[in-house]
Parts: sequence; C-alpha cells; structure tokens
Amino acid sequence: MKRLVPRFSYLCATALLALAPLVAVVATDMSKTVRVAFPVDVTGFDPQASNDLYSGHVNNAVFDVMFEYDYYVRPVRLRGSIADGLPQISADGLTWTIRIKKGQHFADDPVFKGKKRELTADDLVYSWKRMLDPKLISPTLWHIEGKLVGADALVAEAKKSGKFDYDKPLEGLKALDRYTVQMKLVRPDYVLAELMSQYNWSPVAREVIDAYKDPGNRVMSNPVGVGPYRIKEWKKGSKIVLTKNENFRDELFLTEGEAEDAEILARNKGKKIPLVGNVEISVIEEANPRLLAFKSGVLDYESVGPDMISNVVQGGKLLPEYAERGIRHQRAYDPALGYDFFNLEDPVVGGRTLDKIALRRAIIMAFPMEDYVRVSWRGQAEPATQIIPPTQTGYRANKRIDIRQDVALANALLDHFGYKDADGDGFRDLPDGKPLEITRSTTPNPRDRETDELWKKTFDALKIKIKFNAQKWPDLLKQARAGQVQFWQLGWNSSATDGNSFVQLLYSKNIGQSNFARLRDEQYDKLYEQAQLLPLGPKRWALYATMNDIAIVNSAFANGVFRYQNLLTQPWLLNFKRIPFRNHFWHFLDTDESKRPK
Repeated sequence: MKRLVPRFSYLCATALLALAPLVAVVATDMSKTVRVAFPVDVTGFDPQASNDLYSGHVNNAVFDVMFEYDYYVRPVRLRGSIADGLPQISADGLTWTIRIKKGQHFADDPVFKGKKRELTADDLVYSWKRMLDPKLISPTLWHIEGKLVGADALVAEAKKSGKFDYDKPLEGLKALDRYTVQMKLVRPDYVLAELMSQYNWSPVAREVIDAYKDPGNRVMSNPVGVGPYRIKEWKKGSKIVLTKNENFRDELFLTEGEAEDAEILARNKGKKIPLVGNVEISVIEEANPRLLAFKSGVLDYESVGPDMISNVVQGGKLLPEYAERGIRHQRAYDPALGYDFFNLEDPVVGGRTLDKIALRRAIIMAFPMEDYVRVSWRGQAEPATQIIPPTQTGYRANKRIDIRQDVALANALLDHFGYKDADGDGFRDLPDGKPLEITRSTTPNPRDRETDELWKKTFDALKIKIKFNAQKWPDLLKQARAGQVQFWQLGWNSSATDGNSFVQLLYSKNIGQSNFARLRDEQYDKLYEQAQLLPLGPKRWALYATMNDIAIVNSAFANGVFRYQNLLTQPWLLNFKRIPFRNHFWHFLDTDESKRPK
C-alpha cells in the first residue's frame, strides 16, 4: 500500500492540472530577482574542471544538466533536461543512446562572431572527452574512467605524447547524428545515469575552450553554456549575478507532481522557464550577517548553519518572530558526509605501518566527538557511523561505532609505539626521535575557529604540537587536491541516490580528484571495482560495508558527521520544494512581489 500512495498522489496532481483551463504562454519576468547567499566563494565555472559545491550551484544554472530530478514528483526520478528523455540502454547494458533536444543554443559570446551557436551531439562528445584529458586533471574523471570502449588506449597515448587527441575517433563515444550520442561501455554501469545528472557532464563549446583556456586547458572564468541563465556579473569574494540566457530553449513549466503540488502546477501552466529573470548570489561568509540578511528580507531563502540555529528554532519549533511572518522551516538530513582526513602520503601523519596508523588512531580516540556535535554543530548533526550517509542506498542502519573520547587509552597507544618526549620539551617526538608537529588546515570563519579550539585541546592532551594553516577555502581546496595539506576537514555531497559517490572517496585512482586522503589499498580498490559490476542491491552494498571497515582500520578519516540542513523560506518565495540531492532549482522558482517588504 505504501508504494501506491506516491503514485496516487502523482495521478491526482496530473488529473487536476489537466482540468485547468488553457492559458497563453507567459514569458520570463525580467523584473524579478531571486536572492540567495553562499557562505564561501566559488572557485570557477568549468564543468569538467570544477567540483566544489558552490561553483556547482552556478554551473547547474549556466550550463544545465543532461538529466535532472523531476522537481515535484516523489519518489524522486530523473527526467531529461538537455537530453530528450532518459537514455535508451541495450539489453546487455553496454550500449547507451542519448538524444538531445533540438533548438538548444549556447549563450552569446564573441567567439561565435554574432551567430547563434546550436548545441550538437559533437559538443557532448568533445565535452565528455575533456574529463579523460590527463592535462585537465578532471576531479570527476572517476565518472568516466575505464568505462568507454577504447578510451584507455586514447588516454595512454595522451600521457605519452603530452597532448590529448580530441579528433581521434573513439569507439565508446560517438555522435550518430546531429542530436544523438552513443556510448559503448566496457561493462554495465548502474549509477551512470545519476552521475550524468551532475553538471560535470554538461556541454561546453570547443571554440570557447580554445579561445579562453589556461595552460591546464581549463576555462574557469568565462562560462558559456546552454542553461537557463548566464553570468551577468561576478565580483570575486562578493557577488554573482545571473540573468536569463536569451538563447535558452523554449520550455514550459513542469506538468507532473504530487497532489499537494497541484495548485503550483496549475498556476504556472503555460509559463516559460526560467520564471524569474535574475538570480543574485551574495557571498556572505559569516553566519550572523547571512541570517540578518534573511530576516530583513534581503534573501529569499537561507540554509541556517548550526551556529545560528538556536536563534531560529527552539524545542524543534520555529520561533514566533519567524512563524508569525509566514516564514517556513524544513529540517532534514543532507546527502552529505562531513569528515576530517589525514594525508596518507604525508611523511608525518601518513603511511600504513602500525606506528603511523596508531598515531592517527590515537588522535581520533582523543577527540571529543560529543562536544564537537554539541558545540560546533549545535546538535544539528549526528556522529557518522560509516562513510555512506543515511540518505543513500548502501547505508547500514545497524552499524555502530564507539565515539567516546578516551584520552588515557590514546596516550597509552602512543607510548606503546614509541611516541615519547625525546628532547625534554614536554611534547612527544616521533619514534625515531625527530620532532613531531602536525599542521591542521582551517578557514578563518567562526565555526572553524571553534573546531580548532577542540583540536588544540585534543593535541594538548596528547602532548603533540599542533599549528594551524588558516586560508580561504578555495585556496585550501587546490592545496588538498595537490596533496599539500596534512590534516583538514571537508564535506562531500552527492546528487545520486546510491552510496557509490562516497565510497569512491578512497579509491586510489581518484587521488588528485576526490580521494583527498590519498589512500592506496589494493583490497579496497579491488572491492570498489567489483562493486561497479553489480546492480544496486545487497550484494553491492555488502562490498561497500567491507570497504568502510578498511577505511576505519587505516584511520584515513576522522570524526565524521551526518549533518542536518535547516532551510528557511520567505512567504513571497513561490514554487519551492526541497529535493535532497540538489539544493537550487532557480529556473522553477517565482516570487510574489506584493508580499516582499518594500
């Protein structure tokens, strides 16, 4: 019966919409602006070269995606966006055929010499080959590496010659005609369609890349896409303004959803997307100013961080000063893992000998996880019991780990493996007598400073010297990818429903991309590769469980959390509905300006 309810709701909404009277097509309202804030700056706008969360929000809007989640349909399902429907997949799972919608054009750019540039299947072939280009060092190489027939040989040639041959035919990736792409896979891939819902598969124009590329073949500051918006203004560290891409395809508002969304679907029937002509994104790093901007009506919705949640919600209820104004609150798990990682290639904290594992394990044991959740997260997170969060398939609900702080046992472990004070300065040294000092990277925001205080107390209790490398988040991200940070905290979000996006964080071939811990474990890699051959289900997820145990044994990650997201939306924001696998669907949002404070 439970399976019938969402389908019944969906049918009701569709039926109600069908009864609505026909209306004339309504163009985008260019006088309207949706206003939001990011807590950190973006790093750049090259779909195949960027992979941070906040750049991704903009990339989704500027470049569009092959498939996106049907915004009002539950359970969630994919629909074609750039693609004209879902992939056609052969019975053996090895041949994928994808058609794109006709009449899609890139935003205007001088490289097109005043002509409208239509998106073609050749653009997709070129863009997806970019992920394979060794010079680009795509952070999402793992999406496509080893999957296409003939691709490994092409990549090997590029590594040998120093240049990727984009014009060389590839059996596993070809344009069948102007609007059809065919992929031939080495093996079936059971998560590929969901991966293709991410902007990393979004098309770029070769002329744009050739005109603006840097020495690494990346174009991070001149985005030209086929999405509903284009960048009108970008002030680094301050503001990003999007405006409608005048060349965006003619597409009307959605027509399918649940019964509760029938009024939204009926009200927007016949309206072109995007509904709102502009999106203004302010970079406001401090949580208090962001919340004040929301309270004053400057922001249309806001994800309230743990440091400010007590000012908004108490006892699980929205405070009267918000509720009485019609502000709405939603709280749910993010499809995300927050984790601290050690660089396993670092000469001090890295390595897989017992003494090195003991050092990392002692640090983990001495950290006050309960205080961390209470102080740094204000109770808006749960200690992570595994790599995969509870929002994804493959999560083990019965998995338990001991998170209790045990400083005495941690110190005993360090003593046993020879981490003693060799020079009499009151701090431990390495077993060979050399100085022991650990550098934790951090950002200068208040929440990180609170966490830094907990880590300082942890290291003091272990009698280990610690110093902090405080820099802006985009700079630290570049260092982490290059293996230049020793110990840092990151968060990983996924727009897919399966836990594969999380277990790949420790796959050795993803070092330099998403494997920031730089773990190299043959057994882990073998299990990961075996999992890719299995359909989603218990056998695949059992391999995930073993991989998780290997990560724990190596102490690659420390003190992870599954975090909650608390969303506030203004009463004048229309059409908003939360989808756990993607935060922003600006092209479907609207505003009622009569309710916005003047």
